[in-house]
This record gives sequence, C-alpha cells and structure tokens, in this order.
Amino acid sequence: MSDLIHKIVYTGIGLAAMTEQKAQEIVSELVKKGEVSSEEGKTLTKELVDKARHHKEELKKTIAEEVKKICDRFKWVSREDYETLQKRVEELEGKAAGKSCCDDTL
Repeated sequence: MSDLIHKIVYTGIGLAAMTEQKAQEIVSELVKKGEVSSEEGKTLTKELVDKARHHKEELKKTIAEEVKKICDRFKWVSREDYETLQKRVEELEGKAAGKSCCDDTL
C-alpha cells in the first residue's frame, strides 16, 4: 500500500473522530477507484480503526492530564476530597450537637 494513500486518508478524515463505518466507506471508495486491492482495503481499514482507537485513548489521557493541571493550578478540590471533608464536617457537627446537649445538663 502506498504511504501517499495513508497520508491522504489520515488527513482527509480526522483520525481521532473516525468510526469503523467511516473507515470502511473511505476504503471502499479507494477499492472502487482501483487505488487499492480488496485485500489491501481490509488491511487498511483495520489499520485505520486501530490507529483511531489508539489516538482516541491518547487524547483522553492528554485531556485528563490537562484538566488535572488546571485543577491543581486553581487549587480546586476533587469530588472525592470534597465528599470526604463533607463527611468529616457532618461527623463533627453530630459530635458538637451531642456535647452541647450534655453540657447544658451539667
């Protein structure tokens, strides 16, 4: 298969957003035009889908890393930390309410 065909296909379809169906459509057009054989088309479709999945995972990781950097930069609290602190406050309020009740009877 020609590297030129790969470059054209990758550039033309936006690899990160490509679906298997879209890859099959594009490769089918290449097969119809005689640019690639049927067997090469199957291989190309598989390669495109595999690369799209790989790039999608890389994109997710990059986004997660950037969001974490932003949260750290602005000192935002994670949902988990917030819920832990909320639980501790509720426990302390419960203890404080219990003490004030007992302190009044003394």
